[in-house]
Parts: sequence; C-alpha cells; structure tokens
Amino acid sequence: MPNCPKCDKPVYFAERKTSLGKDWHGACLRCEQCNKTLTPGSHAEHESKPFCNPCYSKLFGPKGFGRGGAESYVYNK
Repeated sequence: MPNCPKCDKPVYFAERKTSLGKDWHGACLRCEQCNKTLTPGSHAEHESKPFCNPCYSKLFGPKGFGRGGAESYVYNK
C-alpha cells in the first residue's frame, strides 16, 4: 500500500486520488500556495508539488508590464 506524499500515511484504495504519478488522500491533494483542494488532472506541478492553475501562473508564468509586444514580458528561468 503506497503512502501519501504529503502526510506519509497509507492511502487506501477507496480514498486515493492519483496525480503526479503518486497516490494522495483527497484532503492532502492541495495547492502548495493557496491551500485550495485540487482534483486530479486539473492542476499544474512544479518540482513535484501541486499548484492550482492561477497560483502556478502567478508564481512561474511570464512576468511583465503593459499589454502585449515582445518587450513587455520577462521570462524567468
């Protein structure tokens, strides 16, 4: 029986949520930034940690100013 990557307790078949190649408890699959409950397949990951799409975009998406144009975005690596 696999352990949950968040709480390290066993995940039983009836309660598991499979995401990022791991089995999670439903209550443990939450955004690392805002703590929102996530559903498998409808979120993003960074360094094997789950993030909701708005938080992922805010933290790791393009940064910039203005409205469009190649000069308005700065991509961080």
